Amino acid sequence: MVWAEGRPGRHELVDGEVFAQASERVAHAKAKLLVALALQDAVRRAGAPCHVLPDGVAVRVDSATVFEPDAQRYRGPELPPDALFVEAPLIVVEVLSPSTGRNDVLGKLAGYFRVASIALYLIVDPDSALVIHHRRGQGSDILTRVIREGDVTLDPPGLVFPHSAIYGDAS
Repeated sequence: MVWAEGRPGRHELVDGEVFAQASERVAHAKAKLLVALALQDAVRRAGAPCHVLPDGVAVRVDSATVFEPDAQRYRGPELPPDALFVEAPLIVVEVLSPSTGRNDVLGKLAGYFRVASIALYLIVDPDSALVIHHRRGQGSDILTRVIREGDVTLDPPGLVFPHSAIYGDAS
């Protein structure tokens, strides 16, 4: 990610403009960790041939836009240790924060679904025990569910984890 080299901290590229990522609250960091662990656990239980990554590895939307999701799942062979991008993610997750919430809900929703491999985009609210589950539908349709309790079903690829894996007994 040449555009990020030499810059301290984390960055995203949106329409050719570099944006620094704000510092994170503990609630945000904890939600990122728990959703990545929930995804990893679901992959293990299903015996799915795929990989889960926490934040730090980017997804290229196009030549001028690169996002860094808070967690993601991809299939195929494991990426090499020096990879900076996941070329074909299947699931991407963003955890809402006060500084980026509007972009996560609007801009990234449209951007992520421009990536042909992405089937699911989850938005996790660390403050209200809420998962917004977006799934690619037919044509340009995006199907949305709001999950406040029970299971979070990720189909495709057929993974399930309990809402409580992220929020504990708050669900």
